[in-house]
Amino acid sequence: MSELTGKRVVVTGGGTGIGRGIALAFAKEGSRVAVSGRREEPLAETASLHQGDPAIVYKTCDVANSDDVSAFFAWAREELGGIDILVQSAGTNVPRRSVSDTTPDDWDLIVGVNANGAFYCMREVISEMRERGDGLIVNINSTSGKRAAALGGVAYCASKFAMSALGLFAGDAERNNGVRVTNLYPGEVETPILDRRPVEVPKEHRAKILQPEDIAAMVVAVAKLPPRANVPEIIVKPTIQSYI
Repeated sequence: MSELTGKRVVVTGGGTGIGRGIALAFAKEGSRVAVSGRREEPLAETASLHQGDPAIVYKTCDVANSDDVSAFFAWAREELGGIDILVQSAGTNVPRRSVSDTTPDDWDLIVGVNANGAFYCMREVISEMRERGDGLIVNINSTSGKRAAALGGVAYCASKFAMSALGLFAGDAERNNGVRVTNLYPGEVETPILDRRPVEVPKEHRAKILQPEDIAAMVVAVAKLPPRANVPEIIVKPTIQSYI
């Protein structure tokens, strides 16, 4: 039996990429997992990839919409009986990434999902975790949240810096209440977000960079630590240089 057996886990952005990998990893450990995303079909596919018990449950949710987020978490608490772990993996980007090419709509989309969404979701679980005196929140950030660069783009970098500050602030504010917060900053990972790069990323490169299961393994490792141990920040990078 795993330390995570029976843990109640919510994974946002669980329909594809890193979120899917994390959801499957927790389910394999025997956790009760609920996933969210904007499209139902990828969520159903994630659920179908886990054949064990308990089954992964899912519900669509746009994390950029605070009402949608409230409805999703009310459903998740009902389905799981509470939430022990929140993994925030919802994220987006656009091909137009320079200051001059980024439109106000692009900015609002990226900040709405990556920064506002992270706040809305965290706000939904903090009180429950504080009252229980135990809980873990893992923010799947990006190396773009540590160092601003053209690769991520102006809006993506700004949103990920905001997500970083949110996690660090909440972790410091809630640590005496038993709530641990980890910001995980991956480098390049083979996920659908690479399809939104201004320049196509070759299959050969995609095969050599980090894979979703690599990030999932790190998240599970953090979740298995005892409540006395907190990991505020982790950077995980591929051994090869990023492709521009």
